[in-house]
Amino acid sequence: MAQLPFGYEIVDGVATVTLDRPDRLNALTFDIYRRLADIFYRARFAKEIKAVVITGAGKGFCGGGDVEEIIGSLLQRGSRDVLEFTRMTGELVENIRRLDRPVIAAINGTAAGAGAVIALACDLRVMADSAKIHFLFPKVGLTGADMGAAWLLPRVVGLGRATEWLMLGDGVDAMTAHQSGLVTKVVPGSKVLETAQALAQRLADGPTMAHGMTKRLLNGELSMDFSSAIESEAVAQALMLRAKDHRRFYDAFTAGEEPEFEGD
Repeated sequence: MAQLPFGYEIVDGVATVTLDRPDRLNALTFDIYRRLADIFYRARFAKEIKAVVITGAGKGFCGGGDVEEIIGSLLQRGSRDVLEFTRMTGELVENIRRLDRPVIAAINGTAAGAGAVIALACDLRVMADSAKIHFLFPKVGLTGADMGAAWLLPRVVGLGRATEWLMLGDGVDAMTAHQSGLVTKVVPGSKVLETAQALAQRLADGPTMAHGMTKRLLNGELSMDFSSAIESEAVAQALMLRAKDHRRFYDAFTAGEEPEFEGD
């Protein structure tokens, strides 16, 4: 594999992606967007990956698109090229959501613009108590509805909060993010990655096929009527009742032992 513009390692089933441009607040370039989208797509087929953590090097999580390398360049391009770029950024978020493994954002510092939406696209978020999340698109003259933010955010925090954050673009502190349900855990900055990886390891050691099914249904049922959702869950659970991990639970339970799941 060619040298990646970010850190990438897999340990005990947990893949950790580390955005690594700390001097630029881990701002994204065209190349990083493309490679991240590809990484999350390929993870669908990587059996060794059971969970994913994404974080940033240095003091920030991700400051969004690089002003010089992306914004300045886009101002010189035609509409077709700009649309190709915005579709690629959406592809990254879609690939995170479509990955049937838990994805955890370790928000070690500022998450702004695209960085905020990447964190939003993850399944769980661990945030430093000193960090802030900025959906700052309106402050730079852009719509707050970018990369799926207007679809995702209301479903996480409600329409009222989402409207406020996506229209005003003000920073959201860790306590507010936690109280609003956007963030799972708030911890000291030095504990963010450790906490996120421990959470990812817990999920990786669990019934990962069942986790993937849960994520699929959480995504799919948002656009279903209730009867369709009930039927989808019945079919999914029938499949899981025949899965080997469920049998492992039963055998361990009857033996008075803890189950050891293998993800099938």
